[in-house]
Amino acid sequence: MENKEIVIRSENVSRKFGDRSILNGISLEVYRGETFVIMGGSGCGKSTLLRHLIGALKPDSGKVYLLGKELSGLSEGEMDMIKKKIGMCYQSAALFDSMTVGDNVSLPLREHTKLDKSVIDIVVKMKLELVGLRGFEDLMPSQLSGGMRKRVGLARAIVMDPEIIFYDEPTAGLDPIVAGVIDKLILDLSKKLSITSVVVTHDMKSVFSIADRVAMLYEGKVLEVGSPDEIKNSSNPMIRQFIAGSPDGPIKFFQQKDDYLEHLIK
Repeated sequence: MENKEIVIRSENVSRKFGDRSILNGISLEVYRGETFVIMGGSGCGKSTLLRHLIGALKPDSGKVYLLGKELSGLSEGEMDMIKKKIGMCYQSAALFDSMTVGDNVSLPLREHTKLDKSVIDIVVKMKLELVGLRGFEDLMPSQLSGGMRKRVGLARAIVMDPEIIFYDEPTAGLDPIVAGVIDKLILDLSKKLSITSVVVTHDMKSVFSIADRVAMLYEGKVLEVGSPDEIKNSSNPMIRQFIAGSPDGPIKFFQQKDDYLEHLIK
């Protein structure tokens, strides 16, 4: 990826919650236009890292750069400007149940722009069209399936024409066919809108369907970064075990509380 513009960079980012280290010196780079996947098991630090990359959390040590700006040194106004250039697609879709689909999608435009309602309505229709939900503006979230709710969340994430979209477990809780639809949407939107995508997931099918590059996290550390083929063919036993979904290997499955607590102390 020579001569690629770096749009996200973390430098030796560490974070503790209480006595437990969640991130242990994470250093990563994400290039403009790529789909960068962060994978790993539950509790490995994926979602915590994502929250640092979008500026929702500040590291105990280390630095995060987003679109060329070091986040810890930004004023509130400067951070607001950065946030207008990114979109966030949450695991639960995070829709407001009391608002229609159209109102959910239009919310960022109504809060952050002075566009006329007629213009906002057109933009909302366009974004819903992109995610395959044309004509759904007047429905309530309760009337939608889980996959449709995720697509509404994605339409809201792209309504401000962001440069970067962050996805937190976008296919979690979906059946394989709907998960495939979401994966295809992520790819299509990245290409059509020239968006940089950062995807946090433990869904192996998604990883190898959408990723340009993959980072594997374990216990708050980066084990390896590479192309999907490089990760598939990794000699690291932890990566091989995770991809295979095997219960046997260096990644432990704790069945006893004392064993788990001892592991946390280490």
